[in-house]
Amino acid sequence: MKSSMRIVVMLFVLLSCTTAQLSSEKVSAAEQDKTHHFGFKKSVDEKLPSIQEEGFAHIIEKNNALFLGNTSKKVLYLTFDNGYENGFTTPILDILKGKQVPAAFFVTGHYIQDQPELIRRMAKEGHIIGNHSWSHPDMTTMSNDQIRQELTKVKDGVAQLTGQSMMNYLRPPRGIFNDRVLAISYEEGYISAFWSLAYKDWEVNKQRGADYAYQQIMKQIHPGSIMLIHSVSSDNAGALARIIDDVRAKGYTFESLDQLMAERLLENLFP
Repeated sequence: MKSSMRIVVMLFVLLSCTTAQLSSEKVSAAEQDKTHHFGFKKSVDEKLPSIQEEGFAHIIEKNNALFLGNTSKKVLYLTFDNGYENGFTTPILDILKGKQVPAAFFVTGHYIQDQPELIRRMAKEGHIIGNHSWSHPDMTTMSNDQIRQELTKVKDGVAQLTGQSMMNYLRPPRGIFNDRVLAISYEEGYISAFWSLAYKDWEVNKQRGADYAYQQIMKQIHPGSIMLIHSVSSDNAGALARIIDDVRAKGYTFESLDQLMAERLLENLFP
């Protein structure tokens, strides 16, 4: 089943490549290397967030990158950034397993080398493992070949640990990108996955408690939320079970990024 879903994502990339190429005139040569730091207008009262004021919405669209999921239903997509391990991924995985919630974990080279057993567990329990680059650089400063090397090393490293030869999702490190980075990533078979719900949770020396994490996340919940949570945060680990229970009580369900892409493929095939 997992392999089938990953093949679906690859089909989406192949079928939409022509669309991306045809829309390339939307981005001028000067714009291709213009650096952007991902940001968005946050959701309030379950209204949809927006990137229209950020000046890069057309680049996200052109490269078929993700910002929002399916906004027609009350669905959430849980994603974690795993640059390094801080002792909280195991309890997070325990919670996800107990509550049957799928997630995507975006990992770096350091994480692959340092935490092979957690990588294997993520794969074994059916979670998506995504690419967060090998060394977490600003990829806009790198050559095309260097970008490809960053991505390939992560993909190969995960494959060696899990046997999974396909990797379909990329989260640009630091949220820094330009059209060229997204285009090269797309050519390499990746859907760039940004987010529509996040808060400043990654500073491990400035944690403010599980209740704070709960409030920051719950006030931004909206249909189609792609949730970015950092696994190094003790606040997030402490709040996660309560968040899952309470968003379900509000009528939300959790789906995987693969499910989202399968829906988009069907929309392309049967508009």
